[in-house]
Amino acid sequence: MMLALRSRFTIVLISLILSVGAFAQSGPPKELNKRDANLIELTKLSRSIKLDIRYATPDNFVGRQVYPEARAFLQRPAAEALVRVHKLLKKEGLGLVIFDGYRPWAITKLFWEVTPEDKRIFVADPAKGSRHNRGCAVDLSIYDRKTGKPVPMPSDFDEFSERASPDYKGGTDEERANRDKLRRLMEAAGFTVNANEWWHFDHKDWQNYAIYNIAFSDIGKHGKH
Repeated sequence: MMLALRSRFTIVLISLILSVGAFAQSGPPKELNKRDANLIELTKLSRSIKLDIRYATPDNFVGRQVYPEARAFLQRPAAEALVRVHKLLKKEGLGLVIFDGYRPWAITKLFWEVTPEDKRIFVADPAKGSRHNRGCAVDLSIYDRKTGKPVPMPSDFDEFSERASPDYKGGTDEERANRDKLRRLMEAAGFTVNANEWWHFDHKDWQNYAIYNIAFSDIGKHGKH
């Protein structure tokens, strides 16, 4: 009798723990002693930064629009560092094209839920949050200012394959040279490339910011968040 009661108690306890975990996932993880968000719209710092916000269209791995608007934001230190890279590229007739910047936590949760387990190295676990959620990660490439077209890279943005690796040895010499140029300039500006995605860079200050779930439409309404 006692053994049966203990077993039932254990089952109930496990269920409660799982329920609490599921409830916790309804919002971003809470962290203390973090900076207020100071998200800056990239195109307001430089009008020649090009946007290709795939998540504001159905042309993305989810297969439907997940952003209400084609906009890109970063925390101010990261945004200003990015603009410095953009200005350096201008000397070569090139510029930066942005695929994504700050990402509300709710979108990270959606990405995790729709991604097969064997591909989840390419998306962030919402239980830990993403550096995109902190406003300190950016997905980007290089475009030719004369043609307005992106330069060749070893893979497309959000391609879940080995070609996405920043160390992939395949592709053409031109593709690898373009990818390596982007990495070299971004690293010199204080960013680190993601181990699985040549287009994803994290700013050095990312740990200073919390995991935010601020809608694009609410950014800047009341000053800093």
